[in-house]
This record gives sequence, C-alpha cells and structure tokens, in this order.
Amino acid sequence: MIKEIATPKLKNPVCIAAWPGMGEVAYRAAIFLKEVMGFKMFAKLEAAEFFKPAAVFVEKGIVSLPSMPAGFFYYLKGKHFPDIILFIGEAQPPLEYAEDLSYSLVNFLKKYKTKFIFTFAAKPESIDHKGDSLVWMAGTHPEVLKDFEKFHLKILSEGQISGLNGIILGAAKSKGIKGTCLLGEIPFYTVQIENPKATHSILKIMNEYLQLNLNLAPLQERVKFIEQEIDKLIDYLKGEGDGAQHPSVPSSGPLPLSEDDIEKIKKDLAGYSKLPQSARETIEVLFKDAQKDIAKANQLKGELDRWNAYKEYEDRFLDLFKKKDKRDETH
Repeated sequence: MIKEIATPKLKNPVCIAAWPGMGEVAYRAAIFLKEVMGFKMFAKLEAAEFFKPAAVFVEKGIVSLPSMPAGFFYYLKGKHFPDIILFIGEAQPPLEYAEDLSYSLVNFLKKYKTKFIFTFAAKPESIDHKGDSLVWMAGTHPEVLKDFEKFHLKILSEGQISGLNGIILGAAKSKGIKGTCLLGEIPFYTVQIENPKATHSILKIMNEYLQLNLNLAPLQERVKFIEQEIDKLIDYLKGEGDGAQHPSVPSSGPLPLSEDDIEKIKKDLAGYSKLPQSARETIEVLFKDAQKDIAKANQLKGELDRWNAYKEYEDRFLDLFKKKDKRDETH
C-alpha cells in the first residue's frame, strides 16, 4: 500500500499531514510548504482499497473508471529546524475507512521514529471575511498544550475535529506519538472556497514554532485577492455592483449584511467552488445511516451545515422524515 522509492536517514522527524477540507486550509498550507522549502518525495500511498468510485468518466461516449486518489510522502532534512516528513493526501476516504487508513500512515511514520504529528483544519465562525483569522488548537497530551502557551492560541475545550486531519491524531496517540491540530478561523459563509488568511495564520505559528524562516508574503497577496473577490460578490448580491442599486439599500450607504444576505452569499459562494469528493462520500454514508436510524439525521444535518450544502441536499434530507412518517402510519 505504501511504496517507498527512497529511504532517507532522518533523525526523529516531525510530520505534517494534510488532506483537502473546508477552505482548503490544510491542503494549501501543505502545498505551500512543499513548494517553497524544497521537499523531496520518497514514498507513495496507493490506497485503492479505501476509495470506491462514485462515478465513471465519459469521453466521446466511452466510459472509464477514474483513477483512485493517492497520497505522497516528502522529506526535508533540517539544519536549524527538525527533520520533517510532509504527507499530502489527494482526497479523504469515506468515513468507514478513515481509521484504518490513519493507522496505516501512523505505523509507517513510526518506522522513521516520528516524534510529533501536526495537522491543520478550518474552524468556521461567525466572523467577517476581512477580520482576523485566530488560531485554535487541540493536542494529544496536556504537555502539548503547554508547549504552545507562548503563542496564546485558543484552546478547543470541547467539540470534534472531523476527517483525517483529526482522526490521525487519535491513531497517533494510541501508538505513543504526540501531536496537535491547528485550526484557523474562517467565515462560516465561505467554507467551500479557498481561505488563504487562515492558512497564513497557521503557517505563521508553524514558522515560529519550528523556526522555518518562511517568507509568507505570497500568501498575503493571495489574501488580498480573495477578499476583493468576496467583496465584489457581496456588492453584487446587495445590488451595489455595476451601478445597480438594491431597493433595500439606501443611497446614503450600504446596510450591514442581514441573515437573508448571508444565506444568499453562502449559496452563491458555494457555486464558485466544488464540494470535495471526500465530503460527498461522507454525506452519502451519513444518508445511509440516517435511513436505517433516523436519530442519525442530526449528525447528517451537522455535516451538511458544515459544508454549506444543506440546500443542495434539502429534498433528500426531508424525504428521510417523510419515509419515517409513512412507516409510522403502517404500524
């Protein structure tokens, strides 16, 4: 499953592991590190048994099965910072395979005597897209939290970290490896589009903690661009773009965003990006669970809300309860 093309000699490396997720926060952070630090690939995760095709490709009328997502291991020997293993997964598998895949990765990392695992994630909050993106954290052990005290991060005192960015830390802890997940805040109405501000906030912490000497200026430029694009969309939705004037907006200036505005922005922003295939597969699993046990519908609704995807699945979600009502009527 994991094929090595080289066996680098590393000294108690730390690992940074990332998969696509909300705001592309984790994935973009890992890609940035790979591109600017000169990592070298040394192994490939071929995990076809953990992925099942959800569709076939059609080209000129001919169908073919898609290639299954993979993951890639990179390494970098540090001079003034620890040796680093960087793992980048192309997609997250369905929920039922996440734990097995995590243990496969952790067991491989133990072979290199990995001492610590970092993961990243997004944390949707009721914040403005021009506001600061604060960083939260959760660790495998109390001493991990203490190690980051000087950064004054917000501690995730309760809740959950879904997907492999969280599950791999649970697997690591059971195998005696410490780790932490750093979560960057993003506006809840932008979970389906890239959020370089959260990526920047997380990498700023990593840069100082590991003494990587990174130049994060390119990310700042990306932050400005994304903010401008969101501003344009908001202006358009509120009737202020291209000289248009929404009847509810007085000429003296724009009103603050209402709840209806936010809902419309969420819907329109979702159209600017694609819901990750791994998220769709997770949602499908939760639909099947809810069909068997309607009590699972709350978990499904939470996942749909997390991705701002409820509107897309609304009819199917409501059908779950209609089917339950019909069953109740027959008894």
